[in-house]
Amino acid sequence: MSLTYRDAGVDIDEGDRLVELIKPHARPTLRPEVLAGIGGFGGLFAIDVKKYKEPVLVSGTDGVGTKLKVAFAANRHDTIGQDLVAMCVNDIAVVGAEPLFFLDYFATGKLSADQGAEVVKGIAHGCTLAGCALIGGETAELPGFYAKGEYDLAGFAVGCVERSRIVDGTGVRAGDVVIGIASSGLHSNGYSLARKALLDKYPLGQRFDVLGGKTLADALLEPTRIYAKDVLAVLETVPVRSFAHITGGGLPGNVPRNMPDGTKAVIEERRWPRPAIFDLVEKEGQVPREEMYRTFNMGLGLVAIVAPGDEAATHAALKARGLESWTVGAVEQGGPGEATCEVVR
Repeated sequence: MSLTYRDAGVDIDEGDRLVELIKPHARPTLRPEVLAGIGGFGGLFAIDVKKYKEPVLVSGTDGVGTKLKVAFAANRHDTIGQDLVAMCVNDIAVVGAEPLFFLDYFATGKLSADQGAEVVKGIAHGCTLAGCALIGGETAELPGFYAKGEYDLAGFAVGCVERSRIVDGTGVRAGDVVIGIASSGLHSNGYSLARKALLDKYPLGQRFDVLGGKTLADALLEPTRIYAKDVLAVLETVPVRSFAHITGGGLPGNVPRNMPDGTKAVIEERRWPRPAIFDLVEKEGQVPREEMYRTFNMGLGLVAIVAPGDEAATHAALKARGLESWTVGAVEQGGPGEATCEVVR
């Protein structure tokens, strides 16, 4: 008896069908600099050298973590791709880089072209929001490696920034203002804790008045906000000294990453409204306050540090982009050593 690759669990025809299904989603994201479409061995992108004097490429890679488990349980795969893009492009945007192109890695035990196309549809939408091209990716079918219906995702973003316009936090000084910018919810961090706190007690279809009647599935699958275009627009009008993308590690773990040694950001939690999903996780899971702040973004997906004289202009620029923002603290002189961030009541 002959043995085929399909008999071993890998369906090449289904993979080919997926490629055809995703082409209509990827095509609208392509920028003029893209020299080849989806399906080649490599994605070709010609940098517009006339746009820069000293171009610096900036790269970032990330995944979605156990938020995927919520997508599997809810059988909803159309927004998780936006989360993937957001986790990568937000990281490169906070140093001032314009996202240019994006690649994805999609791995599953048994490929469903329809499911994969839903995921890539979300990735393409995220690329549109970020202004970057979905230039390529990889689909891997690994029989026996993943549970039925499950998959894993990884993303890779490349951007470019003028060397003189890199936002590296070196200009941050004591007396500067810390501005918090609203998140869309949990984004894509802390889901192992959030799932333990909520889904061990309630089904995904459970509705809560504090969530405005949304189900847990709705609240937990709210897509991560993509800030890339917002960051670039603000930088056109305000000399922001530091941006921080608030991911795993929360405010204390991320704000200092773009601050100079010997400085300390002091953030007051009373200065911004905390979305109800965080209170629900804290209450139902009996999670200590300190654990909440070092795990979740707590309603601030992005933080900017500016000179006091630029505070009003920063809020105005963010408002023009449709983003809520609050002055949440200030920078102080810290002790010797690395920069720090403290969240006080």
